[in-house]
Amino acid sequence: MNQAPDPVVRHARAEDAALLAELGARTFEETFAADNRPEDMSAYLASSFGQARLAAELADPQSLFLIAEIQEVAAGYAKLRAGAAPKSVTSKKPIELERLYVSLEWLGRGVGAALMRVCIAEAVQKGYRTIWLGVWQNNHRARTFYRKWNFREVGEHIFQLGDDPQTDILMERSLAKETASSFA
Repeated sequence: MNQAPDPVVRHARAEDAALLAELGARTFEETFAADNRPEDMSAYLASSFGQARLAAELADPQSLFLIAEIQEVAAGYAKLRAGAAPKSVTSKKPIELERLYVSLEWLGRGVGAALMRVCIAEAVQKGYRTIWLGVWQNNHRARTFYRKWNFREVGEHIFQLGDDPQTDILMERSLAKETASSFA
């Protein structure tokens, strides 16, 4: 079996709205459909991954989307978002890692790590001192991944999936001692 080339991570552009809508909906469904009611999944996917919504998120100066590609095929993506953090995130100057998803066929092949490296480098370059996220309490694979990247649990909040209020674990990681070049 041939080894796939390393992922290339690039900044998303306005013209990537359709790609991100499709990739976002597909990766979210791949990750969570088996553990949730179809009507809750459908409601969430419809409200969160329309092309117009993704175009608006791409245009938001508080957001940054990154796309990981392997041989010019989108394998995953991440979204950083500046703004207020929940009270349990107490470290200074936080930025949220709002999304980090990898297509099922690329799981375990370095795509998530490549995205995380660039997310951390971007956050450090922009002067943030903490990166935080919410992860579904039942997503053990993701929680293990984040712990490997030195995220620690700091609280929880409710994530609404259709009509189902779910518990997300809030995690944060200090960036205080990092340099952007450490992750480039």
